[in-house]
Amino acid sequence: MFYVILEGLISVLLIAGGLFAFIGSLGMAHLRDFYMRLHGPTKATTLGMGCILSGSMVYFSATQEGTHLQEMLITLFLFITAPVSAHMLAKTGLHQRLKYLDKTRGKPLEFREEEVGDKPVPHPDRD
Repeated sequence: MFYVILEGLISVLLIAGGLFAFIGSLGMAHLRDFYMRLHGPTKATTLGMGCILSGSMVYFSATQEGTHLQEMLITLFLFITAPVSAHMLAKTGLHQRLKYLDKTRGKPLEFREEEVGDKPVPHPDRD
């Protein structure tokens, strides 16, 4: 009876993870501007990978001796780095003044004059 419940839990985690990853991929492919596309991989796909890695951790902890913390460390690293990388991508988009749709809710804040130049700064090694 215990193994049936455990298999059910693992199945639910893997299916939920696959659905979240699929929805995040669809969001990245179908949303129209850069700022909207950030939501797919950073929110839904991160949650999907967390579910898949949690299911993997439960499976290997149940079928083999000892606890398997590698998946937990990967999940922790993923949950820490995904929001940081999304924030950095959004700031880069703002500095590059990427176009956004008028339908996008929440207009990007304006920068002060010293924060934004007229064009991107050239690479120091190239002319």
